[in-house]
Amino acid sequence: MMATSHEDFSRTLEVKASSNRVFGWVFTAVFLIMGLWPLLSAGALRWWSLIVAALFMLVTVAAPALLALPNRLWLRFGLLLNRIISPIVLAFLFYVVVTPTGMLMRALGKDSLRLRRADTDASYWIKRDPPGPKPDSFHHQF
Repeated sequence: MMATSHEDFSRTLEVKASSNRVFGWVFTAVFLIMGLWPLLSAGALRWWSLIVAALFMLVTVAAPALLALPNRLWLRFGLLLNRIISPIVLAFLFYVVVTPTGMLMRALGKDSLRLRRADTDASYWIKRDPPGPKPDSFHHQF
């Protein structure tokens, strides 16, 4: 069966998950930042976020094994996002940035890679002026 994509998803990718304790501390920090962020613009605290941060901190300190399932689910969610978002972002960059740039350069007659050779040239070789380093300078480089 022919693949419809250049990427082979049949391979197994082993991604090592973080420890449950690290997972808990990261989520504690994220919810703490979300709860305190409105203070920067004189807004009210987000109490729900601070409560979730406190719960994550409590579980992280007291029983990090309870975070094993959420940690595993979060890792799988990240791998799923990787499979979906990466091709979309790369296609967007190619069709919105690279392709129009190439078309514009071609329309303006630019050849920054010097891929075209003049009919009068015998080869693609570009003579340097000045000719470059002396050949004996390449001895004992390291």
